[in-house]
Amino acid sequence: MSRGMRLAMRMLLAAFVSLTFALAAYGADNDVRVEMDSRRAGPRAMEPLSERGIQRDYRSAWASIAQALEFNALDPLDGPFAGSAEKWLKETVLSQQRSGLSQRYIDQNHKVETVFYSPEGDVMELHDTAEYQLQIMDGGRAIHDEHVITHYVVLMTPAADRWVVRQLQAVPHF
Repeated sequence: MSRGMRLAMRMLLAAFVSLTFALAAYGADNDVRVEMDSRRAGPRAMEPLSERGIQRDYRSAWASIAQALEFNALDPLDGPFAGSAEKWLKETVLSQQRSGLSQRYIDQNHKVETVFYSPEGDVMELHDTAEYQLQIMDGGRAIHDEHVITHYVVLMTPAADRWVVRQLQAVPHF
């Protein structure tokens, strides 16, 4: 192998290692933690399997929100959302695309309480107290950075293979 080829291979390997570390750091910064309490769900009791599925799908939905808003991409919103939640989030991404701004949700913690689970099992209301670091970005530069605690009323319904967020409404308190 020629000297130039070895140098090119080393540079390619260095770029790959750098990208791997950058992606790992991105994942660490954008972890989504969801703590769920379904003890007071009613009128139907929450089955453990359903609770794990809801927790998994809600965590995935927030990871999708973070990715969509940081990279101004609509694709992450396909699947975890439906109805008014999907419409609102897609409008937010399109607005950000027009303005050139983006948002980063860092270190997300969600304390979720199931407050209603329909007898038919076709709708669930959650109350989420979300805590995260929010950065507003202009290009690669943060122009605003704040610690946020927000309360959300969430409606989720089952889809073919997961639960989807149909409504995500910020409220002043529960």
